[in-house]
Amino acid sequence: MSVLVFGHRNPDTDAICSAIAYADLLQQTSRPDAIAACCGTPNKRTEYVLKRAKVSPPRIVMDVRPELEDVCQHSYVSAKYGDVFYEVYQRMKEREVRAIPIIDDENKVVGVLSLLQLMDLVFQDDRDPLKTRTVKTSLQKICEIVGGEFQHAIDPSQHDELLVMVGAMSAGGFTERMQKFPADKLIVVSGDRPTIQLPAIEHGVRALVVTGGYTLSSGLVQLAQARNVAVLKSPFDTATTTMRIKSSQFIDSAIDTHFLALSAKMPVDEARLTIEKSNEPIFPVITDSGLLVGILSKSDLVNPPKPKLILVDHNELSQAVNGAEEAEILEVLDHHRLGGGLKSTQPIRFINEPVGSTCTLVARQFRAAGLVPRPGVALCMASGIISDTLFLRSPTTTDVDRDILNWLRTLCDIDLDDYAKEFFEIGSALRTCTPSEVVREDCKEFTEHGQRFSISQIEENGFDLFWDRKDELRAALESLCDDQRLDFSALLITDVVSNGSLLLLSHESEEWDEINYPRLDRNLYQLDNVVSRKKQLLPLIAQLIDSARNR
Repeated sequence: MSVLVFGHRNPDTDAICSAIAYADLLQQTSRPDAIAACCGTPNKRTEYVLKRAKVSPPRIVMDVRPELEDVCQHSYVSAKYGDVFYEVYQRMKEREVRAIPIIDDENKVVGVLSLLQLMDLVFQDDRDPLKTRTVKTSLQKICEIVGGEFQHAIDPSQHDELLVMVGAMSAGGFTERMQKFPADKLIVVSGDRPTIQLPAIEHGVRALVVTGGYTLSSGLVQLAQARNVAVLKSPFDTATTTMRIKSSQFIDSAIDTHFLALSAKMPVDEARLTIEKSNEPIFPVITDSGLLVGILSKSDLVNPPKPKLILVDHNELSQAVNGAEEAEILEVLDHHRLGGGLKSTQPIRFINEPVGSTCTLVARQFRAAGLVPRPGVALCMASGIISDTLFLRSPTTTDVDRDILNWLRTLCDIDLDDYAKEFFEIGSALRTCTPSEVVREDCKEFTEHGQRFSISQIEENGFDLFWDRKDELRAALESLCDDQRLDFSALLITDVVSNGSLLLLSHESEEWDEINYPRLDRNLYQLDNVVSRKKQLLPLIAQLIDSARNR
């Protein structure tokens, strides 16, 4: 199972670019199976970055809870209609399995065959001598299973229901017994006994099998040709040959066509509930079109492998991809406050530093490892820093960010000053997105003193578009708050030119009276010189909630 490198939900440029860059670094060092992933589509601005950097976007994964295609056995043996007992038994014995799926020529599952059902082919109706001698097969399959060869073949691929007779008694007794059955249903097994072979050929049996490696005489072969009798020779003795003929039966009648197939996309927890009361030995795992993906047994769900994650640009489970609480977190690389809910069963690598961008931390890892990122990856990391520090103008900017961005300048094949200007002009959320998309872009949830809330942030060149859409954005915030069952939702609109912001709220309670910033309208405040969600706005909101709680 691959290691997925994930940014937070509703990912911004820093989250996606740090995931891409860190996965690239890991692939070159310790984890060649690392894959960059995200739990949301990149916004227009990030799409612009990836296009300019000529870097593939991360894999979109909305839920990492294991599905059956992640835990089922992809290496399996199967069989088809027309296969015979001996072939199938050998496959099952070699793989030490007690049941296998039956597939058609398109790899669709048409049945299941258990070892017990397979054994019934040989041992069923053992109290009826006639039925125990009956074999449904073809002469070609018999020839293959006994490892023999034809001296005279007649319709070897034809499916027959044959009655096996062994010429081990006296010639007279054998002839008398043989004549009681239809000739075209008989297959006679005999050693080098012309007194058995001759009456069998004269009777016109379906086939004569000569055992012990002996060859039928040329005269009897000519007679067999005249009487339309197939002749094949076996290298084994009569007892072994007879046993192999019985094991050349088609498996068709033993196949169970009433079976439980499970969707490859079914979550493991749901599958566990579905199969816990079932007595079936295996469960085929199939695609929506019925194609076989693998097989599942109950033991596969006892302790299924957990998805392996590396978190970048966040450390709170409330901001992580769905199912992260059931995954194995291997590393965290972040520049935000420590949140709640993250646990591990063993020590993990946890890097959390007060810099302006997670991409700063990733780039520093490249440099520490003595690796030079290719220009596209370097531009991705530079973009994350430019985005999160507003091109080094945000109060979150540190000397480390400045140093790393200067290093990345030498590795990018474009001028970063011109690029940064284009970056902030591209992808205005207010110009291109619906109100619902705006308030969900780069949206993070937090919990402070028992209150759950979200803060979304967008960067714009000026506030002109905001004033035209203010009312519909407030309504979208209210809907987001109701959908997520939050106490309130906030949208921070940051002007990258003036380095100031507007704060729009879904709900406004008494604590907002203490905000000490101008109130412009219902649920709307002007926050001059506030551009950072993590370093300026979040501490402010936490302080307001705490003050109201202590009043």
